[in-house]
This record gives sequence, C-alpha cells and structure tokens, in this order.
Amino acid sequence: MASVSECFERLRDQGRCALIPFLTAGDPDLETTAQALQILDRNGADLIELGVPYSDPLADGPVIQAAATRSLFNGTRLDDVLQLVKQVSPSLRSPIILFTYYNPILNRGIETFLKEIAEAGARGLVVPDLPLEEAETLLRPAKEYGIELILLVAPTSPPERIAAIAQQSQGFIYLVSTTGVTGMRSQMESRVKDLIAELRQVTDKAIGVGFGISQPEQARQVMNWGADAAIVGSAFVKRLSEGSSAEGLKAIEEFCQVLRSAIAAD
Repeated sequence: MASVSECFERLRDQGRCALIPFLTAGDPDLETTAQALQILDRNGADLIELGVPYSDPLADGPVIQAAATRSLFNGTRLDDVLQLVKQVSPSLRSPIILFTYYNPILNRGIETFLKEIAEAGARGLVVPDLPLEEAETLLRPAKEYGIELILLVAPTSPPERIAAIAQQSQGFIYLVSTTGVTGMRSQMESRVKDLIAELRQVTDKAIGVGFGISQPEQARQVMNWGADAAIVGSAFVKRLSEGSSAEGLKAIEEFCQVLRSAIAAD
C-alpha cells in the first residue's frame, strides 16, 4: 500500500482528483465495516478515512455521532479497530487514514498509539481537536513510524495561520468547507474557492475538502475550484446505516461509483 503522499503524487501525475470516503468503524458492526472498506476500494475510492468511535466527538455532526454511539454500544474499542485495519489493509489499494480524537491517543501513549496503528497498516492520521500549537507532539514521532499527520484548516483561519498549518501538515491539507461540525449540506460555501486559492499561494501540497460534501455536484464543484480531493463522510455513513447490512453495502457501492464518475477527468 502506498503512502498518502505517494497516492496524491500518482493522482496528480494522472490529472485526477481523489475521492476519500469516510466510514465509522464498527457501525453497524466490524464485519460490515471490513466489507465496506473492500467495496469502496474496488469502486473508486483513492484513500479511505476510518473513524475510531469516540464518546465525545466534538467535530462530528448528528449522522456520524449516531454511528459512533451505535458502534460503542456494540462494544467496539480501539483494539478492535486496529485488528480490523490489520485484517483488511493488506488487500486494499487505498491507503487508510485513521480519524480519532486526541484523548484516546494520550490514553494509549503517543509512541504506543503510533506504533500500533503503523503496524496495523494505517498510513495517515487526522486528529480534529489537535491545535497547531500542540501538533509537534505528534508530528515528530509520526514521521518515525511512517504515519502522515494531516492537519485541518478552518474557514475562519487567518492567512498567517493557514500558511503555518500548510507548512506543517503531512500527506495533504484537510480544508474544512464550513464552520461547525460534519454533515450533509445542500450547497458549498463560496469561501472554499477563495481558501483553495489562498492555500495555493503558500503550498504545493495536495488539498482535500471535507465537511459538507454529500452530492456528486458538490464533489465536482470543489474539484473545479482546484481541490485535489473530495472527502465525503456523512453521506456514506447514512447510506450504510439504512436497511440491512447488504442493502447498506449496495448503497455505498453505487454512491461511490457515482461520486467517482462526477470527479473523473474530462
């Protein structure tokens, strides 16, 4: 499996925008998550973001919060997520990016956590409640274990902070499309276009846009604005949670194909 950076380099050479689906591990159960990862990998995903269920997910909207609650209620723990990644990652082309909050990392111990996720097969890490000022505590050891720490740029960030985040982020820069939590929205804020242009002035790193993309037209819009990746979370989580596991898996397969077609190179 390629690293996050290598994946983006290959896509850039091909003139392609990346599709990054998000799933919550253990919702509705770990076996379904394993199947879902393989289905997404086969049907257009370039990288996959996998959320570790957490009891106080401050950055997550109602759909992903509900998924995390169901997963935790079913008994999913970090060890289970690591075992899942270890089981599935060897068969995937798409690098896995873990999405988790800082407290579980501290609980485990930074070095131990990074070592374990690297051994399991994860290639990237997103920690939404990690401020830039504290990022160095993870950035330095993450490099040693081959884990790329992806930092978030908020739409309210001033120019000097955007430049500092862009300099430190590894793999790509995660541009949050809207203020507030994750979730499905009917339209993209035009400010995103300006933020992508602003980032282009200070970095040549890949830029992924997330939080709010739920429709093929929105994914294509951010691609046309210059984004290197469209990150889609709640729309996948919602489809997987509706009906039986088989119906949910079929729904995300079809949705992944539609999104991939929407951001295919002309």
